[in-house]
Amino acid sequence: MMIDTHCHLDFHEFDEDRDVVLDRAFKAGVEKIVNIGSSVEGTRRSVELAKRYPQVYATLGVHPHHAETVTDEVIAELRSLGKEERKIVAIGEVGLDYYRNLSPKEAQIAVFKKFIRLARDLNLPLVLHGRQAEEEILAVLKEEWPKEARGVMHCFSGDADFLKRCLDVGLYVSFTCNLTFKNAGALREVAKAMPVERLLLETDAPYLAPQAVRGQRNEPAHLSYLVEEWSSLLGLSKNDVERITTHNANRLFKLGVGEAPTIAYRIRDSLYLNITNRCTNACDFCIRAKTDFVKGHNLKLEREPSADELVKAVGDPKRYKEIVFCGYGEPTLRLDVVKAVSSELKKMNVKVRMVTNGHGDLINSRKIAKELCGLIDRVSVSLNADTKELYDRYCKPQLAGAYEAIKSFIKDCVATGMEVEVTCLDLAGVDMKKCEEIAKSLGAKFRPRFLGVVG
Repeated sequence: MMIDTHCHLDFHEFDEDRDVVLDRAFKAGVEKIVNIGSSVEGTRRSVELAKRYPQVYATLGVHPHHAETVTDEVIAELRSLGKEERKIVAIGEVGLDYYRNLSPKEAQIAVFKKFIRLARDLNLPLVLHGRQAEEEILAVLKEEWPKEARGVMHCFSGDADFLKRCLDVGLYVSFTCNLTFKNAGALREVAKAMPVERLLLETDAPYLAPQAVRGQRNEPAHLSYLVEEWSSLLGLSKNDVERITTHNANRLFKLGVGEAPTIAYRIRDSLYLNITNRCTNACDFCIRAKTDFVKGHNLKLEREPSADELVKAVGDPKRYKEIVFCGYGEPTLRLDVVKAVSSELKKMNVKVRMVTNGHGDLINSRKIAKELCGLIDRVSVSLNADTKELYDRYCKPQLAGAYEAIKSFIKDCVATGMEVEVTCLDLAGVDMKKCEEIAKSLGAKFRPRFLGVVG
């Protein structure tokens, strides 16, 4: 499933075959489309399209080119529409465009502020247009929306610094199909730094058709070209890109896409098993404090699955590079389930990995490494700090003696012949070099991890 979060189906380019275009989009896997209001009349047309087509949603906005047309009466009309029509999901596209300056800068800024206030009043996100006005658009946004802003910077064409600043103020970001152009090498380099958790897909149709059909009218069905480009840039499967960006769009625009909890979830070519949401740490940095989702998968369990349910959820394990016990909790809290499922998987000669906080010995009141030998091929242990004091500060373990117990568990796993990897996050004050030295002293490999990068 894909969602085109920015297109202009109300434009005259689609007047003669709009139904055909929508049918083609649906067959290509584009199940929802956000049609963008870019003028007063265009906003009215967008709302009518949303009423007519189940898969189409509308936004309310006036492009900065037309800022001088936005009167108090226009704002009042849009406010009324926003309160009455349930399929209006955002305010936009609005912002600043100093490239063409078709409206005076002062008028653009004044109108932009009015639209930000309207978005806040209606509790709707913003769809932002910014061109050669990077400093100004963020300055106005911070002034009018001082807390974390809700919205998306559409048709991104800035540099890495502007991307970071957009993310820092809370925005999602979308790139159009110009990312596929032959001469877009610099933009693709910037895009490689894009966290997929904040990425949206858009065509901006009828503009900016992808390289494969360049020169033709763009349309939502062409979103698949953009998915392929993102898959290559981010090292994810196309299914990963589609699922994650669908979740992002659903979260921002509240499109009503059902996202049921899962006990077996695929990322790239590995399958992860989510066996518990319980944990013996209360880490400051834990993603659970922010969201129930990892890479577009809902990991909030309604109940803990049985071993039989997990084996059934795996299906044919040979489809995957490895099966990983790694959900929203500590797997050794359910050691018997880990052993039972692994036993079934090893009968089929499948690689099995476990991601753990290393508290297993404390949790089970015995040393468990030998019990895992032959069932778990690889163990990833989250050490996360080079001292007990930093570990206790950041991870807040519920079990006494956790830090030393982790190191003992690592050493025991190495002794059994399992492949062991120690990971640490780049938290403030943590000496990553010392973490690596600890890992090597215990006979394990070391892999640094980075705050905010999950899955």
